[in-house]
Amino acid sequence: MIFFPKKNIIGIDIGSSSVKLLELQETKKGYQLKNVGIGFLPPGTIVDGALKDQGAVTNIIKNLVSNLDIKTKNVATSISGHSVIVKNISLPVMAENELEESIKWEAEQYIPFEIDDVNIDFHIWGENPEDKSQMNVLLVAAKQDIINDYTKVIKEAGLNAVVMDVDSFALENMFEMNYPYNEDEVIALVDIGASILNMNILKNGISVFTRAISIGGNKITAEIQKRKDISYEEAETLKIGGQVKEIDYSEIEDIVKEVSLSLATEIQRSMDFFWATFTDEHINKIYLSGGCSKSIELKRLIEDRVSDIPVEVLNPFAGIDCGEKAFDPEYLEYIAPLMAVGVGLALRRTGDK
Repeated sequence: MIFFPKKNIIGIDIGSSSVKLLELQETKKGYQLKNVGIGFLPPGTIVDGALKDQGAVTNIIKNLVSNLDIKTKNVATSISGHSVIVKNISLPVMAENELEESIKWEAEQYIPFEIDDVNIDFHIWGENPEDKSQMNVLLVAAKQDIINDYTKVIKEAGLNAVVMDVDSFALENMFEMNYPYNEDEVIALVDIGASILNMNILKNGISVFTRAISIGGNKITAEIQKRKDISYEEAETLKIGGQVKEIDYSEIEDIVKEVSLSLATEIQRSMDFFWATFTDEHINKIYLSGGCSKSIELKRLIEDRVSDIPVEVLNPFAGIDCGEKAFDPEYLEYIAPLMAVGVGLALRRTGDK
C-alpha cells in the first residue's frame, strides 16, 4: 500500500470539505514552509471517505498547483474512515520476508472486507514482552477501490501519488516533528474534520490505539441548516460566527453546544475503549486538530468530560520555519488547525514507514 518517494514530495490532504496542499523544504536547521494552500470542495463531493465527484477534486488540486506555482510532482496523500482498518495484533515470531508472504492469510480474520479487495501493509514493532514466542505487529488494510480513486484524481491533476498514508499516522508524523515529548508519556491525538473524527493514542512513541468515527463539523452545519431553514453556505457562515438574514450567532449557540457535546462524548467513549485494553494507563495529554478544534466551546466540553487530562490545540507549524515575509502569520494561525494531516504528509521522505 505504501510506496516510497525518491525526491521531496508535496502533501495533499483530501478532506470531505476541502483539499489542503503543503510543501516543505528540508534545510540544515530543520524544515521550512515552501508552499501552502486550501481549496474548498462543494458539499457532497466526498462522503464517508468515498469520492462522489472526482472531477471536482481533480480541479481543486489543479488550481492549487497552478496558483501556488508548484513544480514538485510527487505527492503523499492519505485516506481515513470505514474503508481503512488499523489493528495492533500478535503473531508468532518470524522474519519480515516470511510475514510478507503470509500476511494476507494472517490478516483475513481481522478484516471485515473480502481479502482480495484490500491492500495490506504492516509494521513489526518487536517481540511481545509478555510472550517471547509472539511479536507485536501493526496491521493496516485499505479497500483497493478507495486507494484507486484517490490516486486517480492525483494522476489526472498531472501529479504522481508516491505515498498512500492513513490520516492518523500522518497526524502522528506531524506531532513527533513539532512536539518533543517523553516516550513514557501516553498522548492522544484527536483530529476533528468536517465529517470524520480520527483518534491516535501513542504510548512509548508507538501507535497503540486508533479509531475513526463518522462525525465532525458538518453535523453542526447540518443542524443549523435544518433548524433555521437556510442554505448550507449560510449555515457555514453562522457556524464560524458570521451573520446571515439577521440571524445572530447567539440564536444558534445552543445548536453548536449540543453538537459539540456529542463530539466530546465520542472522544470520551473512544478513550474508554482504550482504557478497556490498557487498564492501568493514564493519558498525559490530549492534542486537538482539525477545523472543529478552533471552537473554544468544544475544547471546554472535552476538558469537562476527561476531567484531569490537559487539552491543547495543536500548531502543526510550531517546529517549522514559516518566514514572516513569505507567509502572513495571521493567515497561518487561522489555517493551522486544518493543516495537521497535510504537514504530516509533507514530511514524508524516502524510507519512511
